Order: sequence, then structure tokens, then C-alpha cells
Amino acid sequence: MEEQTEEQTEEQTEEQTEEKAQETFTVQADEAGQRLDRWLTAALPDRSRNEVQRWIKEGAVTVDGDAAKASLKVEPGQQIGVVIPQVEASRAQAQDIPLVIIYEDDDLLVIDKPAGMVVHPAPGHADGTLVNAILHHCPDIRGVGGERRPGLVHRLDKETSGLIVVAKHDAAHRTLQAQFKARTVHKEYLALVEGHLDPPQGRINAPIGRHPVHRKQQTVLPDDPVTGEPAGRSAVTDYTVLGYYTGQTGSGSANFSLIRAVLHTGRTHQIRVHMAWFKHPIVGDTLYGFRRQRIALSRHFLHAHTLRIRLPSSGEERTFTAPLPVKLQRILDRLER
Repeated sequence: MEEQTEEQTEEQTEEQTEEKAQETFTVQADEAGQRLDRWLTAALPDRSRNEVQRWIKEGAVTVDGDAAKASLKVEPGQQIGVVIPQVEASRAQAQDIPLVIIYEDDDLLVIDKPAGMVVHPAPGHADGTLVNAILHHCPDIRGVGGERRPGLVHRLDKETSGLIVVAKHDAAHRTLQAQFKARTVHKEYLALVEGHLDPPQGRINAPIGRHPVHRKQQTVLPDDPVTGEPAGRSAVTDYTVLGYYTGQTGSGSANFSLIRAVLHTGRTHQIRVHMAWFKHPIVGDTLYGFRRQRIALSRHFLHAHTLRIRLPSSGEERTFTAPLPVKLQRILDRLER
């Protein structure tokens, strides 16, 4: 998720009362012929292939109700069931993990999160998360805003880098959460997308909801055919092209656009879903974009660049920025503007 507030994702973040959770997926026609372990790893992007292979060996994965081998070639319409171990976030321990702190006062931290770091403990990520690092830097933050995600007011995808704000105490958490709820927080992202975007500036206003088949994905949902009401939740993204690029890739010459995206809502994977729906998916996004990427990138090209909030104690409006990571800047340098 490039950004979500705690309240906006309440239905997705309720406390787990069981140690394991059952997930069921359906194989689509264009996915036929893939190995079961590869297919399931793609369906669960936050889990490793080693984890998936271990579950298969332990019998935690079924195909149409029967145990299967990792090498099984999946077929369209098959129901893949998997029992996923859950992590109790309350067990999160402080870990001495370096943090890039952009700003800090008695109320909050503004952190430049690197790509590859999960924000809070989740299945497959019991430690090494931003929460583990924050608990080491600021032990008193435990329990602020809830035991499972201490101090967090919003979150970023694992492979999205950039700015995230963390409250140090409950009063600051309430104040910041109110700003996100009122949509007074200004959030800008930088993204490299496929193709030359035309028009170079615009607004995407398309409701987003959970994909009816791929339950780990979000999608733009059409209006209800009976009531005419939106089936998804309101999602609005403004974009501006900062530069057009062309480069030679493994599949020949290709065009790209560097954009600034401004979020007016905070839906799960909002920018990624909107740009893919607009036929200009984000470079490196194998979940919503091209399966075979034209630029070799181990993350998606999405960076939370600017965040403007009001400081809880003084009410002063402050703008924070995080420079584009070197790895992403090098990609732009290799392309022809």
C-alpha cells in the first residue's frame, strides 16, 4: 500500500485471534502451466518462495482440496488453498536497525523508509520491520495508537521508499490521525511509468476495492449495475508529467514518463492501481504491471517524496522531502530525456 491510514484500513487490520489464517485463490486462464510454488509466491507477494515451498511440504497448501507437490503445473479454475501462519505483532521486539530520520521532536518522527523494509510485523515478517527499528530508537512508543503498530498513523508498501510519519505519544497520534482523516495532509510521490503519458497532467477519479478473484490485489471497480452506486471506495489521484524518457531495453526501444502523483485519498495500492488502470503501469510493478519488465528493477519505481503536515504541539505547517534513492536516480540517468 503506498499509503493507508489506520482507520481507512480497519477492515484489513483487525486483530488476529487465531494463529493461522486460511486463504483461497483461483487460477486464471493466463496463469496456466506455472509451477505451483511459483504461482503461489506471485499470489502472495509479501512471502518468499522458500516459505511457500515449506508450506507445501508441510501439507498446508491444497489444490482443489488435495495436497500437491511444488512442481505441480496449475490449471485454470483450480482452487488453491493455503493455511498461512499469523504473526502476533504484540511480540515485536526492539532491534538496532539504522533509520534515516528526516525530522524529530517530542511529538513525532519523520523517517525516510528504504524499499524492501516492511512497515510492521506481518506473516513472513516477524522482525526486521520499521516497527522493530522504531522500538529500539524510541522505547516509550510501545502501545501508542495500539500494540500491533505502535506509533504508526499511515503505512507504505514494502517496496515503496520514502516518507512516513510516526507519533511518539497518544495525543500526537490522535492529532496526526485526524489530519489524515480530514485529508489535510499533502502527499506527493515520484513514479516512473510505462509509456509517454498523455495528457501530461490530469486527475484519475476511479473507485478502488478488493479484486473479486485475486484477493491480495486491489482494482478499479465499476458501478453497481443495479443501483448505479460505486462498488469501490472513492479514490482520487492527481498526476503531472515531470519528464518524458526513452531508452533501449531488452525488448527494444521503450518510452517512459516520470510523474509526480498527489494522493487525495489513501486506498490500498492506490497509485499502482490507478496507473495500471490508466494503461501506464509503474516500472518494476510485477503485481499490477507487466509480468516481464523492460527495466531490470528489484522494486517498483515509486517513492514518497513530499509530506506536508501540521506539527501536533504548535500547529505549524511543515513540509518534508526525501530525495529520490540513488538506485532510482541511476535508472533515470541511463535513459534519454
